Amino acid sequence: MRLHVHEWGDAAAPPVVCVHGVSAHGRRFRKLAEERLGTGYRVLAPDLRGHGSSEHDPPWNIETHLDDLRETLGAERIGAAAWVGHSFGGRLVLELAAGEPERIRCAVLLDPAIQILPHVGYDFAQEAARDHAFATADEAIEARLTSGTLTPREFLEEEAREHLTRSRDGQLRWRCSRAAVATMYSELCREPPPPTALEGVPALLVHASQFGLVREEQLEEYERELGGGLELVGVQGGHIVYWDAFEETANAVEAFLLRHEDVSHA
Repeated sequence: MRLHVHEWGDAAAPPVVCVHGVSAHGRRFRKLAEERLGTGYRVLAPDLRGHGSSEHDPPWNIETHLDDLRETLGAERIGAAAWVGHSFGGRLVLELAAGEPERIRCAVLLDPAIQILPHVGYDFAQEAARDHAFATADEAIEARLTSGTLTPREFLEEEAREHLTRSRDGQLRWRCSRAAVATMYSELCREPPPPTALEGVPALLVHASQFGLVREEQLEEYERELGGGLELVGVQGGHIVYWDAFEETANAVEAFLLRHEDVSHA
């Protein structure tokens, strides 16, 4: 599938590919791209299958998402690039590194969903399968805020403008397929690639210590296996680290890419 792509920066600059998480969309990377990366890079952020303005047809497994990314980036004439993956997007970057490391000049994993435990995947999928419908955008924003999210309201207001769509029944719903989202949570319970998939690839892993999606044993394994090839940064806030802890995360990403300019700009 050819995915819808959001793009910022100079088309002639070195590419950075940003991959979003479950139930999200590529334009979530707008602030990071416009304020930090857009002046030195060509930033591309596709909407994954079942999300945003891309088609929603199944299947929604990991292999198909990878095929979609390959096809889309091929059409954009993108070869090797720096990759930034959040949550499910981080897992896709790991999968790509395991199968085609030549595509990845350096990797940024933002609170990656390396693998979630089955009972967690079940609970997330069950919640995703529910019909979350809202009469107004304010109602949708309040629902997010009362769920315990640590995301600042300004980001949720932007999210509502860009990611809510009115259905035939007059209700507002987030622009993603509930079936796709539930399936993707199931996919995240599968055995992941080992940390050594990133061997030889400069990597930055930013994790939200309060949220706990990246478990301590996973962090220890990645540190043990990758040593100096991995930079670990813990930030305060919730899971959407490039919103919930924007300054810390953006500083870490920007500095990492600058340190590896010889790689990401090759």
